[in-house]
Amino acid sequence: MLELHKGSLDVPTILQKWYEEEAKSNYGAYIPFVGTVRSEDNIDGLSFDLYEPILKSWFNAWQAKAKEKGAKLKMAHSEGDVLLHESSYIAAVFSPKRRVALEMIDEFVEDFKASAPIWKYDLREGKRIYALERSTEIKGSGLLS
Repeated sequence: MLELHKGSLDVPTILQKWYEEEAKSNYGAYIPFVGTVRSEDNIDGLSFDLYEPILKSWFNAWQAKAKEKGAKLKMAHSEGDVLLHESSYIAAVFSPKRRVALEMIDEFVEDFKASAPIWKYDLREGKRIYALERSTEIKGSGLLS
């Protein structure tokens, strides 16, 4: 399940909803990861643009990997502005065994940072400034790929 939200994420509501959706699914492990906008470089927050078709394809490939291991992935991400100390990203793995869930959440979050088609901007004094120094090139992108 991939959820996209305008603005910051309501962490308690999303995590509770996911927990309730899977409460009777016989998973022994539920491992969430919550990403929060932290104060650095005098920013007021972050803003996000995303490319939904590629994001869905990337997420579906991860869902297939999870299914092979008897697990399930869920993810929520923000579009637009997210202020300091608010959440822009939540991911969770549900799995029959904790080791699968622990390993998968680590791999998933790291691949998300490297591969998801999401562009980050700093918010400063009401302006969006592309965060080039904290961005990573998406594998396979560019004119000569």
